[in-house]
Amino acid sequence: MTSAVGTTLRQSMAWIHGWLGLLAGWILFAMFLTGTASYFRPEITQWMQPEFHATPVSTAHAAQTAVTHLQRVGADDLQWYIYLPDARTAVTRIFEQRKPDPKAAKRRAPEIVLDPATGDDVHARETRGGEHFYRFHFQLQLPHPWGRWLAGLCAMFMLGAIVSGVITHKRIFADFFTLRWNKGQRSWLDAHNVSAVLALPYHAMITYTGLITLVAMYMPWPVVANYAMPADFAQAAFGTPTEREATGTPAPLVAIGPLVADAERRFGAPVATVVVRNPNDAASTVTLYRHSSASLNGRGPSVTYAGSDGRFLEGAADVGPALATAGVMLGLHVAQFAGPALRWAYFVLGLTGAAMVGTGLLLWTAKRRKPGATPFFGLKLVERLNIGVIAGLPIGMAAYLLANRLIPADAANRADAEVATMFWLWGGVAVLQLLRPARRAWTEGFAIGALAFAAIPVADTLTTSRGLPGSMLSGDTLFAAFDVAMLAVAALLALGAWRSARSKPVAKIRKTLSETVHA
Repeated sequence: MTSAVGTTLRQSMAWIHGWLGLLAGWILFAMFLTGTASYFRPEITQWMQPEFHATPVSTAHAAQTAVTHLQRVGADDLQWYIYLPDARTAVTRIFEQRKPDPKAAKRRAPEIVLDPATGDDVHARETRGGEHFYRFHFQLQLPHPWGRWLAGLCAMFMLGAIVSGVITHKRIFADFFTLRWNKGQRSWLDAHNVSAVLALPYHAMITYTGLITLVAMYMPWPVVANYAMPADFAQAAFGTPTEREATGTPAPLVAIGPLVADAERRFGAPVATVVVRNPNDAASTVTLYRHSSASLNGRGPSVTYAGSDGRFLEGAADVGPALATAGVMLGLHVAQFAGPALRWAYFVLGLTGAAMVGTGLLLWTAKRRKPGATPFFGLKLVERLNIGVIAGLPIGMAAYLLANRLIPADAANRADAEVATMFWLWGGVAVLQLLRPARRAWTEGFAIGALAFAAIPVADTLTTSRGLPGSMLSGDTLFAAFDVAMLAVAALLALGAWRSARSKPVAKIRKTLSETVHA
């Protein structure tokens, strides 16, 4: 009786696992792949602006040059956000919050990118860099907040698929050590099991923490029920500085550099962000936030000074265990605390997530294909969506990077053109593969992706002075490593094309699956 109940439970969980994975699979694959690339988003951004050669300076110096620049262009602003450079980020990024103008349309001021050493505008090609992959990972190129809602829904499906997969899997420990090569569909089945089991803690962690980071958006009711304004909740929960209204009395802003140095002494860690409210007013404040690399908690403490005379006003209060846990969840997800070795480990584990989802989608179609029978519409639809996403998205990502080198550096709106190139190429591949037999479409899609990634170092060498040969000779490790990584991805996709061309016929696939299920 117990055995029968266990079998029924596993069958139910297997049904849930399959359909949850299918319904969210294509979006989850895109989220995993672009999210994995995001672990190196500062490095991607540097590579996509080859004209800029960074001069290392202290955070205090970078903050002071940024404020000097803002005094020239935005002295009458309501608030300044200054994101300082660090070991991985070469530039200072600034956002201005301008005073409301009832006559003007509501529009966010564009980002300002400065040379930290001089405070001058960076003279480099316009690009969204690695930020594009990061934003797409959880916003899916949809208007706010719909992309985040859809990403959250798919993450919930992923969490359900993980739990149901663990319950379904009778041989979870045995399959940890089982990976048979050159066995046709059995190898795909093993690849799905191994990629799922090997990195199971990572998959569960990254899915759960992704949900937790946006939980206040998904479930806003406790905040709405207890706080009149979101700012009141933020102040009570996270210890954000008390807002002080402008007095209208002019008062010059003190030098920022000494405040940054004092804050770093208090933190015992670098400052990452400077927020200046009501600049050049007697009630101005300067809030400095600790760099997230200093702790596993992704929400670091802050200190606030009076902008008119530099007096220390307040530090962020200690948060309770629940919010501290939420901060750690955020830190675990974005991995800004991670050093190079751990970041590469995150990267490899992220690729296993994409492999797990991709092989799961392939197995869904293989299990439902019957030898000699005409595929039903749903099967053909899923198969074509699999090709369009699994083979098409890498081509789109390569096109985004290639566009950075091929679009003229001084072209207008080139950042938008780079992003558009990714989606036009991805969509074009997804449509054109419909004209080819499925097996050929897989092979050709992977082959095109391999050629596209292999072309990136070539384009880099032909259009800039920081291509692979030059960067290796000059010791430019970031540019050299990036181009080598592109060649490695090209080799991986070429292997996929070769394996696809040598895949077994459908009858052998069905036989292998039947043997595996009965085993």
